[in-house]
Amino acid sequence: MPSTTTAHRLRMPSPETRTSRLFLPLIALCSAVTAANIYLAAPLLSVIAQDFGTTPSAVAWIASVAQFGYAAGLLFFAPLGDRVSRRPLVAVLSLATTAALAVGAAASGTSALAAAVLVASAATVVPQLLVPLVAERAPAERRARHVAAVIAGLFTGIVAARVLGGLAGQAFGWRWVFVGAAVLTAVLGLLTAAVLPAERPRRTGGLAGLFSGLTEMPGLVRRSPDLWRACVRQAGMYGAWSALWTSLALLLTGQPYALSTATAGLFGLFGLAASVVAPLAGGLVDRFGAAKVVRSAYLLAALSVPLFWLGGHVMVALFVAAVAVHAALVASHVANQTLALTTTTSPATANSAYVVAGFAGGATASALAGFAFGQWGWGGVCAVA
Repeated sequence: MPSTTTAHRLRMPSPETRTSRLFLPLIALCSAVTAANIYLAAPLLSVIAQDFGTTPSAVAWIASVAQFGYAAGLLFFAPLGDRVSRRPLVAVLSLATTAALAVGAAASGTSALAAAVLVASAATVVPQLLVPLVAERAPAERRARHVAAVIAGLFTGIVAARVLGGLAGQAFGWRWVFVGAAVLTAVLGLLTAAVLPAERPRRTGGLAGLFSGLTEMPGLVRRSPDLWRACVRQAGMYGAWSALWTSLALLLTGQPYALSTATAGLFGLFGLAASVVAPLAGGLVDRFGAAKVVRSAYLLAALSVPLFWLGGHVMVALFVAAVAVHAALVASHVANQTLALTTTTSPATANSAYVVAGFAGGATASALAGFAFGQWGWGGVCAVA
């Protein structure tokens, strides 16, 4: 018979086991908070404009600055995961984001705010450093499910920024929203960095070698057919989603619906469908493979487009289409990103190429959709999708 002390030791998990159990949920939560920073300004534009004594259209460009900042971060910082230890890198980027958000909260004009948003968005690429790490540590038979958990956190953060951020801005002012985001980023970023495993950095060959991931991306994509396919497929899927989703507010606030901007913004809650579908998609990828899940996702997205077109006159069709297109987007994303992370020996660089490809597809489709809406209305947007 074991002694009481021995039995107690057997029942109690070790600190390492407890840390391991918290590892994935903590990374998912950190991804949610940091991803939210990219979209923090978008729902606050009206209150920012009121504070600065101008019109919302005069500050709308600040939301675009965040997208450009994130793109720069993806190109320059995300590939560093293949070259340096991610523990100090995550800590430094989290503190840089925190400082930029704090500066933004104290900004006295649009130029200073835009500069702060640019820096914060560029430094908030922490999720794209963590996803490759999660894929590396996960058991092969559960890899997609672990990646899906981080993706679910990321989409939850995006929805929270658009919905809760707007509500908090109306209640407390946009500056306090930036302060709250800064505090959350500092706490979760540093806590996540503390639990990351120690890594031995690769030889970088100086500053040029440190940022060589940017120049290696085209060759890496060219040498890996699986990575190329993942990039192209997700660029198309994210493009279709962006065309519809970025133009939806124009439909809802115009005729025949004429909803208020706040009410139209509540459609962002349909993004929670992505958080629910992600774990399911991860299990399907682990069981049936990425290709089958991507084909099913594309079929679902194709079915959602005529529903969106019908939604130009029937609100219920918009509800169904919004859920369907988010489910298709996240299922495709889980499958393609898992493939991108496991097809080369440079997962951080491959992941950066994959995310940049999706971003490029979304930005291109959004621009085309805006032109199509002006020329042909909602039907033109659906044609782009």
